[in-house]
Parts: sequence; structure tokens; C-alpha cells
Amino acid sequence: MGLIVQKFEESLISDTIETKNLVDKVKSAYIAGNSVVVVAAVQGNYMEELVNKANRENPSRSKRELDVLISAYGQIIASLTTMAIESSGIPAISLTGYQAGIISDSNYSNARIKSIDNERIFRELDRKNVVVIAASQAWNKFEDITTFGKGGDDTTAVAVAASLQADICEFYTDLDGVYTADPKIVSSAVKLKDISYDELLELSSLGANILHNRAVELAKKYNVNLVIKSRSKNIDGTIVKEVGSVEKLMVRGVTRDNEIARIAVMGIEDKPGMAFKLFSALAKENINVDLIIQSIGRDGTEDISFTVGKSNLEGTLEVINKNMALLNPREVQHSDKYSKVSIVGAGMVNNPGIAAKMFEALYEAGINIHMITTSETKISVLVDVQDSEMAVNVIHEKFNLNA
Repeated sequence: MGLIVQKFEESLISDTIETKNLVDKVKSAYIAGNSVVVVAAVQGNYMEELVNKANRENPSRSKRELDVLISAYGQIIASLTTMAIESSGIPAISLTGYQAGIISDSNYSNARIKSIDNERIFRELDRKNVVVIAASQAWNKFEDITTFGKGGDDTTAVAVAASLQADICEFYTDLDGVYTADPKIVSSAVKLKDISYDELLELSSLGANILHNRAVELAKKYNVNLVIKSRSKNIDGTIVKEVGSVEKLMVRGVTRDNEIARIAVMGIEDKPGMAFKLFSALAKENINVDLIIQSIGRDGTEDISFTVGKSNLEGTLEVINKNMALLNPREVQHSDKYSKVSIVGAGMVNNPGIAAKMFEALYEAGINIHMITTSETKISVLVDVQDSEMAVNVIHEKFNLNA
């Protein structure tokens, strides 16, 4: 017996099959004698509809009011989930973020959890209730509702598990674990028995869409035991722990991110401080920059190329336009027809030749590399978006990840 936190990818309460899967997982854990906390995620398409409606009503609406709207829908999902669990004969109770004792800062629509007073949760568990917590919401010092933004559902589950010192935090998804590549792209992809926090963090940050990187960072910080499992099958999933089987596989996975844009600021004066002026201006607008290449041009000039998320392309160009007099570039080029393809593995840093092998696979497939970046646990390249699927497949094959 233990304490289990269960998070379901999307709580499709309106879908009979998905509701049954959710209830069956909860009931099975409860009957086995465990204390169970459920974090029921909201559906992204309904959330988008709410946000769009809010924008139509008032394009300049405050983030505070948007959080009130979004949190109300989260409470509806939590209540419906509770009712479904109760219908199976298992006692359950839903809690809002406030009732669950989740306190955040006051950064509306993108709040960060400051603390969790778990007294109410433990009280309900002592009463043998399954506790269903409305995901991605909290309360701030002004007694206002806040929401966590992208990845808030995953973050809620890990934060609650850490606060309760849960024995395990289970994530139920449409896959049955973490694979060496997206099975929808690479038919020979293999499910991993285990993976390290660092490897999962890299995969999540590089487009794998497994867990949000905020949640993985939190799990690593508090050493939360995670497992990623299928929401429809009763099979073993992938265990996330401090150190994975890096001795067996230097490269653990291949992934791609097609939501990438490249900007080239060309012909700026080659003198100290130019890169600082450009990237500090972007940082002030909270625009994250990834791959960067600086090259020497002609007649005392230099070119700087870098990538941002496709959603940040327009904002990046606006920042550059505002600083044209300061940068004085010859021209600015941009395109969103690129993809970032990456390999991930905690054992790569001590194994020379990994990058060469990756580049060889791309060369043999006739795929051109535009930019490269490396770290201790990843190597990423920028390729044309139409080549990304082939790139993932040939790299997966080159490293024999289907073995």
C-alpha cells in the first residue's frame, strides 16, 4: 500500500471509453489499498474555445479574468471526474486549487507554485476518499485565482506528488511509455524501460511532447518517482529515475521540432557588443533563442543567425525592427520552413564520434544541415522541414535504436 498520484493526459469525460479507462485505473489502485490523488487535465480544444470567446468579448481582457474563466472549466472537469469515480462505488471528492492548498505567485496565466498546504488533501485521504484536484490552478496572496499556463496540468501532478511525498506519480497518455522516437514517424521505434530525468527533460524540450519540461524539472528537483503508462492498456510503462540505462545506449532517443523559425541578421558591424545588443533586446521581451551561429562577413561586418519558436517569429522581427538604428544590418532574412532534429542521451558526452555518426546518417540521406548545437546530453541540427521525417528515421537506424 502507498500513496499514488495519477494524472490523465486529457480527461475526456464526454467519451464513454476514456471515462471507463480512467475509472478503471483509479479503482484498481484504490482497491489495492492505496491512497489515490487524481489530477484530471482539461481538454485543449475546449480551453482554446474559451480563450477565443474571451478574446472576442474583450481583446484587451485582463489575465486575471482569463484565469477565473479557465479555472472554472477546470473545476467542471474535476467534478465530472469525481462523479464518474463515485459511480463505480469508490468514494471521491473534488478540490479546487484553493481547497487543495496550492499557493502561487501573482503572474496571472503563467503562475509558478510557491507552496502547497496539503492538510486538506491528507484529511480527505484519511477519510478514504479519492481526491480529485482541479489541474493548473492556485490562489495567490491577493486571494485571486491563478493558472499555470502551458504544461500546468503536468506541473500540478508533480508538485502535488512532491508535497505529499507520494510513492509514485503515474502519467497516463495515449502512448504506453517513452519511445526511442515517435512511433507515428518511426515504425521501428522501441519503448524504453527506463529513462533519466535529464534525458526526458531534453526530449520534452526538443519537441517530443511527452511531459512538459517544467514538470520534469520539478520531478528531478524533488526526486519524484514518475512512470509514463498507457491510459487504455494494462502494460508496464517507462520509469523515470535519476540515472537511466546509459551504459546500454549512448543515444536514447531521436526527436524533431517543426515549430522552428530561423532569423539571419546580416552585415552588422564586426565589433564588441553587437551580439549583446541583439540578444539582450530579445531577452527583455522574454523571447528564448536556441541555435546561434556568428560568422565573419565582408568589409568588417558579421552575420548572426539564430532560431526561435515559430510562435515568436513575429515578435522577434518586431524587436529587430525597433533596434534597426542600433544594429544597422545590411538585411534581415527569416523563414519558418525549418525543423530541429535532435538526439538525446546522458552517455554521449564521454563517447567521441557520436556527432560524426549523426552527421554521416544525414549525409548518406542527402539531407543538408543548416545549424548545429550541442550539450552534454543532446546534439541538435537544423534541417529543412520537408526532410525532418526522413532525418529522424535515418538517424534512428544509424544508431540501431530499434535493437
